[in-house]
Amino acid sequence: MKILDKVINKIKYKHPWDKYYKKDERDIEVPNVSLYEHLKEKNKDNMDSVAINYFNKKMTFRYFFGEINLCAKALRSQGIRPGDVVTICMANTPEAVISFYAVNKIGAIANMIHPLSAEEEIKNSLITTNSVMLIAINLSYKKIKEIVDETNVYKTIIVSPGDSMPVLLKVGYYITQGRKVEVPKKSESNMYWNDFMARGKSFTEKVLAKTTKDQPAVILHSGGTSGTPKNIVLTNGNINAVAKQAEIVFYDINNTDRALAVLPLFHCFGLVVCVHGPMCLGASTILVPQFDAKRFDKLITKYRPTFIPGVPTLFEALLTNKHMDNVDLSYVKYVISGGDSLSVAKNEVVNKFLKSHNCQRNIIQGYGMTETTGPVTFGSMGSDVLGSVGIPLPGNEVKIEGVETREEVPFGEVGEICISGPTVMPGYLDNEKETNDILEKDNKGKIWVHTGDLGYMREDGVVFFTSRFKRMLIVSGYNVYPSHIEEVIMEHEAVLNCGVIGIPHPYKVQVPKAYIVLNNGIKVTNKIKNDIKEYCEKNLAKYMLPKEYVFRESLPKTMIGKVDYRELEKENK
Repeated sequence: MKILDKVINKIKYKHPWDKYYKKDERDIEVPNVSLYEHLKEKNKDNMDSVAINYFNKKMTFRYFFGEINLCAKALRSQGIRPGDVVTICMANTPEAVISFYAVNKIGAIANMIHPLSAEEEIKNSLITTNSVMLIAINLSYKKIKEIVDETNVYKTIIVSPGDSMPVLLKVGYYITQGRKVEVPKKSESNMYWNDFMARGKSFTEKVLAKTTKDQPAVILHSGGTSGTPKNIVLTNGNINAVAKQAEIVFYDINNTDRALAVLPLFHCFGLVVCVHGPMCLGASTILVPQFDAKRFDKLITKYRPTFIPGVPTLFEALLTNKHMDNVDLSYVKYVISGGDSLSVAKNEVVNKFLKSHNCQRNIIQGYGMTETTGPVTFGSMGSDVLGSVGIPLPGNEVKIEGVETREEVPFGEVGEICISGPTVMPGYLDNEKETNDILEKDNKGKIWVHTGDLGYMREDGVVFFTSRFKRMLIVSGYNVYPSHIEEVIMEHEAVLNCGVIGIPHPYKVQVPKAYIVLNNGIKVTNKIKNDIKEYCEKNLAKYMLPKEYVFRESLPKTMIGKVDYRELEKENK
């Protein structure tokens, strides 16, 4: 019977995951317009709903689009043309979102960078993207002034986090932080946000550019599969494709919903999943410029988000916040984990937490990368199998190839995760070699991303992520995956978080080293150390056992909250 079912499914469905979707949901049609135009079209009957909530100061879609138009005029008044690159170096503030869509409206390209980047990183980004304007948070100006003259940037717009705050909060921000921040004197090369926006009022020419889905919209940044920094170009069609996928997967999200935007806008997950996607569904976005784990309970109870995307460290903050005990989460529709894999053990703990707080949904994992505009797979339509990252989103395709053979492997066999679909980037900016290393055209003309990630697919199309290539260790000839060791260690009741790296060994070549953070209230004692070692000896093959166990109060994190394995590796050089 099982053999017959397989034959029938192969005839009935083009892809193994198709059975999870209705026939008209298996593919999408990407609109041939800009991000701005798509967002406005989707909200043409939703203008009086809240678009942005910033410290409880609310902005309707009508006002929001008005501000975008004014900003677009201001950009044009200052000489920005279609195709120009404008760097946005901002935290999650209304000005960051407004300027992003305004840049898009006039046919220019937004280059999104971290406001806490080092001077050289900012300079390198401005130069390699050929940016001509910089919109920056005031906190970054001290670094910007040292390098901006070495770039093609002719105008810098300074924004304060307090600009859009409610009056009392704005005064409080200025007294406690704002007055201490070094900022420039007003000039034609250094303008302040309100002065800049005022320039748009007198600009009378049309500002909406004719933009197609294939034109670049944004430049984001990632180490890619090789770990070296790259400028990733994403098109209007790439990002709007995710919005169209969201219409199918998040079919019950509408203008009564509230999306929590804790993840930064300079990261694909934050920009696409926390902002553009939800707003295209009519939901409001709660902008959080700086996340404070200790005040997470206040954030949740004050704004009552129904759509909560995050990375694993965000959910650690949820679990360890002492004030979450009596918080009701019955109104939450989606809790989404991405950016890094969430262990099975932690997944179960989060689900238990949600259930105990009256939430009717489990946490759902997804998988993707910046080169694929964020999410590629998602545990939607009943595919959220524990430990999996779900099924390909509508229009996307996933296959698993042998690392050496580059041939598709059977279901259940681990290989490299390869991705095709409308969200695949056109390439890295001015980097043909690296683009050709990651993108490959098959004999049918289809472009595939070779992710550098290992995983496998079940017969029903559900995908499981296992680890990165570069995180695979060779221990005495055995392939050892640090993520597997981490998952086992984190199943121990005393462990909150864990990071495993490889360190050199005189005859085994490499051996694992585990960095461990214990749960709140648990002290590092010889008994705990021995318990964890014995637990590993019981649950891991001998060649997988860590050579060293290091106990820390915290682990280094990347800009978006992942464990920073490179920092751990640097400590061992």
